[in-house]
Amino acid sequence: MSVILVLIITSIVVAVVFLGAFFWAVKSGQYDDTYSPSVRMLFEEKTKKKD
Repeated sequence: MSVILVLIITSIVVAVVFLGAFFWAVKSGQYDDTYSPSVRMLFEEKTKKKD
């Protein structure tokens, strides 16, 4: 019975840590720009090969 309590408490702590990391990432702006990464390769200049 004590092993189940340890596992439940550990899983809740891990879930809270991941939830905190997700909110921190959203607050710091990591998910703000969703359009430009998908079209960035279309606007990059091609490099010229040197012979």
